[in-house]
Amino acid sequence: MKLLLTELKTSILATLVLVIVVCGIYPLAVWAGAQLAFPDQANGSLIVDADGTVRGSRLLAQSFTAEKYFHPRPSAAGSGYDGASSSGSNLGPTSRKLADTVAAEVAAYRRRNGVPETVPVPADAVTRSASGLDPHISIANALLQLPRVARARNLADQDLRGLIELHTDRRSLTVLGEPGVNVLMLNRALDALESAP
Repeated sequence: MKLLLTELKTSILATLVLVIVVCGIYPLAVWAGAQLAFPDQANGSLIVDADGTVRGSRLLAQSFTAEKYFHPRPSAAGSGYDGASSSGSNLGPTSRKLADTVAAEVAAYRRRNGVPETVPVPADAVTRSASGLDPHISIANALLQLPRVARARNLADQDLRGLIELHTDRRSLTVLGEPGVNVLMLNRALDALESAP
């Protein structure tokens, strides 16, 4: 009986120590380290206006449909671009619904941007990302949208190319991923340019 009580006491103490370390000290250390080393990223990479209003996050796509804006990837997150309902379409490569949806998206993209049948439409322009919230589009997608945005804003193509370049995120560690244009940051820069004296 004495051995059983000793083993029980040891088990309870070990559990308490592990709870304090794993559920308290370790998360607190990770949080403090992130706040010190990467405060912007640790707090959601929020975009805050001069008046303190939060307008979004550099990490989450938002819906833009007006002609004067670059359009993000299509979204299946909730009713579209819903950060609380992150999800993809979950349709597989043999899905008839997926094929029909992509064909409709391709036709709409060509019509909206004046892209001829001979020019391929980038995959990211007509497919949803796994999260439905990817803030980036490919450089090819941005360049195909450029003439529409330039016409709508009465800007020179070269000025827009410079903005696209400025808001293109490069590969991580120079080898991971593909370069991508952050649509939200690009559209905010366009609005700032339009409102500048």
